[in-house]
Amino acid sequence: MISAVCNKIFEQSIHDYHRIDHIDTPIANPYPSSSLLEHLLYHKNWIDTVQWHLEDIVRNPSIDPVDGLGLKRRIDASNQERTDMVEYIDSYFLDQYKNAPLNPDAAINTESPAWAIDRLSILALKIYHMQAEVNRAGATAEHIKACTDKLTILLEQRKDLSTAIDELLNDIAGGRKFMKVYRQMKMYNDPELNPVLYKQ
Repeated sequence: MISAVCNKIFEQSIHDYHRIDHIDTPIANPYPSSSLLEHLLYHKNWIDTVQWHLEDIVRNPSIDPVDGLGLKRRIDASNQERTDMVEYIDSYFLDQYKNAPLNPDAAINTESPAWAIDRLSILALKIYHMQAEVNRAGATAEHIKACTDKLTILLEQRKDLSTAIDELLNDIAGGRKFMKVYRQMKMYNDPELNPVLYKQ
């Protein structure tokens, strides 16, 4: 099942990042580009993991405004890279299922496989960090109980989302659903489309 591969690689990427736990740690993708899906999944989650920590840092109320602006721009660039990776993963699935028979009544899903996998990647980060809060030294009993309850919900969400992703891909393979790759066409990053930029 694809979801099991995703969850394994996401956990590996998160663990690898936290061995050094620094936003400037360069990625060392253990999966060669010849193992395309695994390579893309690891890279995708590494982007998400670094961005998770960037988002934590930028929320420091004592941050220097100049440093904060620099981090905000780095987060914007990371979001664009994240979107690009989602599109690469969807392109992979589109190629994988290009010869799948299509039923006459086949329907398109509300989201593509890779955007669902994007949510699974973020969920892996929520689970990792919520588990860390459950295990946090010196935390109050109330804090640990609240985080334990949240962790239970997150684990249930991962189970449900994993099932939904596998079912979607099975439906695509069986011709019951079809997919398309829609480019995000983010306008605010494009100097030809953002009026603040092209009016400079």
